[in-house]
Amino acid sequence: MSSNQYRPVLVLCDHTATESTGRAWGMNFVYSGGFEAQVTGEQFDQTRFQMGLSDDRFSYPLEPGEELVAPEVIMTYSDAGIERVSQNFHRCIRTRVCRGMWRDMPRPVLINSWEAFYFDFTGESLVKLAEKASKLGIEMLVMDDGWFSTRRDDLRALGDWTVNEGKLGGTLAELVERVNALGVKFGLWVEPEMVSEDSELYREHPDWVLAVPGKGPVLGRDQLVLDLSRPEVRENLFAQLCAVLDQANIEYVKWDYNRSIVDTYSRASNDQGKVLYDYMLGLYDLLERLVARYPKILFEGCSAGGGRFDAGMLYYMPQIWTSDNTDAINRLTIQYGTSFGFPASAMGAHVSACPNEINGRDVPISTRGIAAMQGGAFGYELDLLELPERACEHIREQVRRYHEIESIVREGLFFRLSSPKQDPVCAWEYVTEDGARAVVSAVRLEVEGYGVANYVVPRGLTPGARYRELDSGVVYPADALMDMGFPLPVTLEANAAVMYRFERVDG
Repeated sequence: MSSNQYRPVLVLCDHTATESTGRAWGMNFVYSGGFEAQVTGEQFDQTRFQMGLSDDRFSYPLEPGEELVAPEVIMTYSDAGIERVSQNFHRCIRTRVCRGMWRDMPRPVLINSWEAFYFDFTGESLVKLAEKASKLGIEMLVMDDGWFSTRRDDLRALGDWTVNEGKLGGTLAELVERVNALGVKFGLWVEPEMVSEDSELYREHPDWVLAVPGKGPVLGRDQLVLDLSRPEVRENLFAQLCAVLDQANIEYVKWDYNRSIVDTYSRASNDQGKVLYDYMLGLYDLLERLVARYPKILFEGCSAGGGRFDAGMLYYMPQIWTSDNTDAINRLTIQYGTSFGFPASAMGAHVSACPNEINGRDVPISTRGIAAMQGGAFGYELDLLELPERACEHIREQVRRYHEIESIVREGLFFRLSSPKQDPVCAWEYVTEDGARAVVSAVRLEVEGYGVANYVVPRGLTPGARYRELDSGVVYPADALMDMGFPLPVTLEANAAVMYRFERVDG
C-alpha cells in the first residue's frame, strides 16, 4: 500500500507561502505501492525535488529486449499559494486520471451494513435496512463482509468468493431484486488480494501466497497476501469475482486491502527484487480486466481506510474510502490533509454512529453530516433501524441538502479556509469554476468564555459581484466577504457545525 501515514504527494513552497500567496511546487505519484520522495539542498543553494519508486527491496534486471516502464508523476507549480497546487491536482486527477461512467456522475448516497450488523446479518435484516434507507432517501445498500462461503468472523473464508445462500435465505439475485424493488441500488464488499489459512483456496494452493520458504508465513488480521504477480492467481480471482457479479444487478463494489506485505517472496520469481513491483502490475492488470468487463459498476478503493489513497488506484476506482476513523472531528484533519493532493469527488466520507466506536466521542449528527459532505462520496455507517425519529429527520434533510450541493462539491474549486490543527474553527469552501455558486462549511472546535467573534473569510468569489446566502436571503458584496468575511453565530457550541450556500446575484 502507498501508506496511511505518508501518501505519495508532496508540496514544496516558500517559507512565507500561504494558501493564497507565494510560490509552491507539487508532485503526486501515479502509483499504489512503495515510493520515495526527496527534497535536498546543495552547496549552490539550489533545491532538488524528486519522487519515484522506492529502491528498498527493489531491483529489476532486464534481459535484452525487455523494458521497465516507471510510473508517472503529476507535477504542478503555483505562484499564487498552496491552494492552487491543490486545485491543479484536483482538476487533473478528476478529469485526466479518473475515467469511466462514474467520473462525472453524482455518486449514490449509500448505507453500508458493516457498522449496522458487522458479520451478524441475514437477507431479511438487509432488506429491512434497505426499506428504512429508502424511506430516508438513501439510494444504495452495500452488503459488507460476511456474505460469502463460511465467513462469520475474521478467521476464515477469504479467497472463497461463493455466495452463502443459506445465510442470505436465497440466491444473491433474489436478494438484490428485493432491494431494487424498494428503489435502492445494491453493492458488495470484497477483499480479493487476501486469503485465509482456513479456506478452500489456501488448502488447494498454499503456494499461491507471498511467503518465505522454510518459514511460517506472517499473518496479519489472520490473513495472508495472495501473489498477484502470478497470472494463474489473477485468473482464479477474476473467474470467482465474475461468477458473483454476473449473478445479480450489482452496481457498486468496495475493494478492500487490510494488511501490509511482510513476506516479500514469490515462488514464481527468479529475482525477488521484482516482487513488489510485479505485484502492483498484477493488481492493475486484474482491475483493468474487471472495470472493462463491468463499466457500469462503481468501484471504490479501500485499504484499512485510506492506506492506498493515491492517483494509481484512482485510475481504476473514482473514489476511495478516506479512513476507517469516522469520528467527525478526527475526519476534519484527515480530509484536510487529503485535500492537498486529491479532489473531494474521490473522498468517501460517511456519517457514523455516536458515541464513536473508535474514540468514544459524541458529536451532533448535524456536524457529522456537514463533515461527511466534505467528500464527494457521501453515505452512512450505522444501524438505521435503531435511530430515533429525530435522527431520521436529520438524515432526510442531510440527503436533500447533499443533493443540492453535490455538483459544487464534485466539480468546484476547493479552498481550505482554516486549519483544524491550528485554528479554533475548521472552515472550507467550494466554488463553481464560473464563480456563480459557493458552499462554505465550518465546525467550531474551541469555545472560550468572552472570546472574540469567529469570522470565516471566503475566497474565489467574483470581485465586484454580490452574493445571496440562500437560507437567510441576505445579500453580501463579494469584496466585503473576501476581505472581512462573516461571523459565525455566537451561540455555536463546541463541535457544532454550520453550512452556508451562496449564489451570485447577477444584474
